Amino acid sequence: MLTALLIPLALAAIFFAVMLARAALARRATPRFEAIALGAITNFFDTLGVGSLAPTMAWLKFRRLVPDRLIPRTMLAGHTLPAVAQAGIFLVLLGVLVEPVLLIGCVLATLMGGLLGVSVVIRTKVWVVQLIVGLALILAAIMYALTNLHLMPGGGTATGLPLPLMALVIAANFLFGVLLNFGIGNYAPTLIMLSLLGMDPRLCFPIMAAGSAFTAMGASLRYISIGEIDLRIATGITLGGIPAVLVAAFIVKSMSLEVLRWLVVCVVLYAALVMLKEAVTGRRSTTATAAV
Repeated sequence: MLTALLIPLALAAIFFAVMLARAALARRATPRFEAIALGAITNFFDTLGVGSLAPTMAWLKFRRLVPDRLIPRTMLAGHTLPAVAQAGIFLVLLGVLVEPVLLIGCVLATLMGGLLGVSVVIRTKVWVVQLIVGLALILAAIMYALTNLHLMPGGGTATGLPLPLMALVIAANFLFGVLLNFGIGNYAPTLIMLSLLGMDPRLCFPIMAAGSAFTAMGASLRYISIGEIDLRIATGITLGGIPAVLVAAFIVKSMSLEVLRWLVVCVVLYAALVMLKEAVTGRRSTTATAAV
């Protein structure tokens, strides 16, 4: 059953890599060194459990490397292939232990939500995107703080769920897929939900990683085709991220991350406040223009 995910994952990754490279060459988008460094750092610590989306969003906003409306989709495209590398690792190491129907159901639901979310985020006004991203950053900061304070749910030992709960989790993953297009990661909500339902927290990682990888590839291909990303940043994050994932997974494996998480909390909260301030300003500007 695991082969049913690994083979499509590998084939889709090859296709995505070709399309990303072709788009970058066609537009002469040279990867930025800063983006390569950003991809290496965020994906290294993402593999160790810190998360990559919130720190990446915060840095792109802080440095003003990408227009606000393009931040979520550029970031999603850049982290796609590193996410695929993580998904392959977690599926091989832990995927065989997860109830197959739960694993495949969640992955497909996240993918479907992600594809639907593309049209939603493209049609969304800039200030709304800013508002959602700002709130997502605040939520991420709360999750980091709760992790450091050891207040996250401990989870159980289950490898699967009863049918009614499984249906609920699959439906929730559809929503998580939609929200990925706004830069709201599926890791924290999936981990919390499954842990509260008694799942072994380790077995959440194949579900989260595979869902994120397939969804990011599907959504990002559409963004690439319509030119809705900054390819200099996306390709840079990709080039830095893939080797960082492999180093973290096979060489470092674990390290103390508590101080780093507190630092991320501060940076993410700052970026969230700036983003929310600009969302309010944009909303007022839109209202004033409509009133004229």
